[in-house]
Amino acid sequence: MSGSKKMTLRVQSSEGTARIEMLDTDVTAQLFERIYESLHLSSFGFTLHKDRQRKDEIPSSKSRRLLDYGLKHGDMLFLSPVNGAVLFDQPTTSAEANNKPFGEPANSMEAGPSTSKMVSAPTSNSASLRPGMPQEDEVDLILYKQSGNIQRQRDEKLCRHNSKGCCVHCSPLEPWDEGYLKEHNIKHMSFHSYLRKITSGNFISLNELSCKIKPGCSEHPPWPRGICSKCQPGAVTLNRQPYRHTDNVLVEHPALVDRFLGYWRHSAHQRVGLLYGRYEPHEGVPLGIRARVAAIYEPPQSSTRDSVALQPDARAPLVQELAARLGLRAVGWIFTDLLPLDVATGTVQHIRGVDTHFLSAQECIMAGHYQNQHPNATRHASSGYFGSKFVTVCVTGDSEKQVHLEGYQVSGQCQALVRDDVLVPTKDAPELGYIRDSTDAQYVPDVYYKEKDAYGNEVGVSAKRVPVAYLLVDVPCGVAGDAAPPLFCPGGAFPPANRALHHHLQTLKALHHHIQAAGSFLEAMSDFHVLLYLATNEALPLSLETLQPLLTAVLKRDADAALAWRDHPHVATLEHLARAAAEHDDHQLADRSPNAGGAGSGAGAAGASAGAAGAGGAAPVWTCPLCTFHNAHHHDACEMCAMPRNNAM
Repeated sequence: MSGSKKMTLRVQSSEGTARIEMLDTDVTAQLFERIYESLHLSSFGFTLHKDRQRKDEIPSSKSRRLLDYGLKHGDMLFLSPVNGAVLFDQPTTSAEANNKPFGEPANSMEAGPSTSKMVSAPTSNSASLRPGMPQEDEVDLILYKQSGNIQRQRDEKLCRHNSKGCCVHCSPLEPWDEGYLKEHNIKHMSFHSYLRKITSGNFISLNELSCKIKPGCSEHPPWPRGICSKCQPGAVTLNRQPYRHTDNVLVEHPALVDRFLGYWRHSAHQRVGLLYGRYEPHEGVPLGIRARVAAIYEPPQSSTRDSVALQPDARAPLVQELAARLGLRAVGWIFTDLLPLDVATGTVQHIRGVDTHFLSAQECIMAGHYQNQHPNATRHASSGYFGSKFVTVCVTGDSEKQVHLEGYQVSGQCQALVRDDVLVPTKDAPELGYIRDSTDAQYVPDVYYKEKDAYGNEVGVSAKRVPVAYLLVDVPCGVAGDAAPPLFCPGGAFPPANRALHHHLQTLKALHHHIQAAGSFLEAMSDFHVLLYLATNEALPLSLETLQPLLTAVLKRDADAALAWRDHPHVATLEHLARAAAEHDDHQLADRSPNAGGAGSGAGAAGASAGAAGAGGAAPVWTCPLCTFHNAHHHDACEMCAMPRNNAM
């Protein structure tokens, strides 16, 4: 437009002042859009005022121009959010927002220019405060709504008020109260309690540790020819993590662990499995989270008495999809470290403890690897992820020489050391890890840990050999009782996948015997390993879409729906193949048994009665009169020409 004049407007916000180039004939809606783009805002939930007192507002309009509001070159505008909306791309949580259920997302604005006169509708339980952030777990959304305060009863001796009053002796405690945690023998506070503690009136931004050089520094040549304080990672001081992301591990039934230990009992080799289950609130710890284990999947692996080597698993995506359709996810991993002491009494050696180690450096590195693969989504992290809920369970011998479960997690510092390839195991001491030296290809920062000197003072020690105890977080682990029914039938004897042992192979015969031994078809199908075999067997694999009605029936424990799914043509065909395979194997076993036919004339008599002559010690056969083919005794028709046996006789 010929009469338009350029102007530069200054916009002041909580992040500083920015300059915006506009024309005096532009409408105010264009000003809002230009500010949104220039300041990289996350929503249009803001207003503009000409004064600091926020009295002279400039609303967003597609008809009113800037000159209509008397804006001139160099004027200052003041930007403020509407109803506490988060505008900038950084995870800030104010104490004001925490007066409501903790972490409740601020009222989101519509994707368009807004004014303070517009009423924003509160959102539902969103997983994040900013668009594009990862979806938070359902258990986190539940805990965000809880106050977390620890209620206390009125003390008859110390409280001087009536039943409706409150004083310092009976007022609720914060979920991170050290006295309460110590009294109830809780070693680590929960992650949500930790969030409440560090957000008490403060703004937080959780950032994971990085041991790598920051890329893009242009002030010097790249490493190893140059490094500066801007791009150099800081020294790492190992500290014991005061919180844990998962506070308890609960196995739904003892049969899950017994089934997993079956491989070790038959081979004396160690075994690794993945824990599939769900996360749920844990009442034993304030704002705690519990991993409830419903199934154990054993990936392909080769093992010995002292080692396990995992192999590539082509079925991993299918296993994860099947678990997701059942409402499950990978919540941890489990491994055995068992050495028999007395086979007669069932005792095992006690090889882990304070005097030796709880987890070896190699196991800590493996745990850190798994935790990096399963990060914890949180709205308070700048990257959207912080830490991990993934747990590690070790099956080993306790001080009483009995098999028991020990649960652990590694700290966020250990995750960073593993992710950046800084921590490696040692050969001679399993309780120690080794910090790599800097090379031309990788810069490794200094790593320290604190220990007490001869005078009892804590001093920093440069670590090349790191005690992995600094990296561990204890997680109690147990087995559920009979109060809550498990998702899958605990009495299933169908062999798990990837077991290269006799009588431990997944076959059609094993499927048939499993169905026959079960009390009902729904009970037979309520087994994660059976469902996986239905989808992966070589004879007639069923797609997950075909399995979906059965999965729904298993989740709802609907026996009628399971029987209705059984009538599906593909299912009936697979079941017929399983029955035929079982009968074929049973007949072969009967033919090989010494009682199947007598020796010498006894076998010949049995064979003659069927129309064939038996040889000494051979199984009875009958001869087809049409093609003269010798058939096994149990066959009702000729294997060569299909002539019925009755016609042949």
